[in-house]
Amino acid sequence: MLNITNEIQKAFNGDAWHGNHVMQTLNNVKAENAFEHFIPNAHSIAEIALHLTSWTEEVTSRLMQNTASEPVRGDWPTPESKTPQAWEKIIFDFKVANEELIRHCAEIKDIQWDEEIIDAQNLALGNHLTNAELLNGLAQHHAYHSGQIALLSKF
Repeated sequence: MLNITNEIQKAFNGDAWHGNHVMQTLNNVKAENAFEHFIPNAHSIAEIALHLTSWTEEVTSRLMQNTASEPVRGDWPTPESKTPQAWEKIIFDFKVANEELIRHCAEIKDIQWDEEIIDAQNLALGNHLTNAELLNGLAQHHAYHSGQIALLSKF
């Protein structure tokens, strides 16, 4: 299913319909602003970027037929440090996670896109999510958080 792979590619670093792709949005953030909490009780840009990376890695894991779970890094990881080098690593890790996902998507056969992910919780609830729906959800997730980052970077 080339179209769904194209959607995640566009959201990550392509010609996104909604505006700047996530990599462009992240690259426009100044390191000194990445860790700031501009809005009380809201996440910093760095925390959002780490969240995006966590879920990108989890989606890749699920597409590799691993059982769905919380991301290995956690849902909302905390930055290990708040330096320009730490910000560069956060962006780099996000880039690598997305490149790995896109590489894996290229290996998925067309008939596999309609297969349901292995998710014990959703099966128990009677919900069924296909690989295509999972990847589509991640593209939407990227767009949503890219918008948040764009707004926060204006502070």
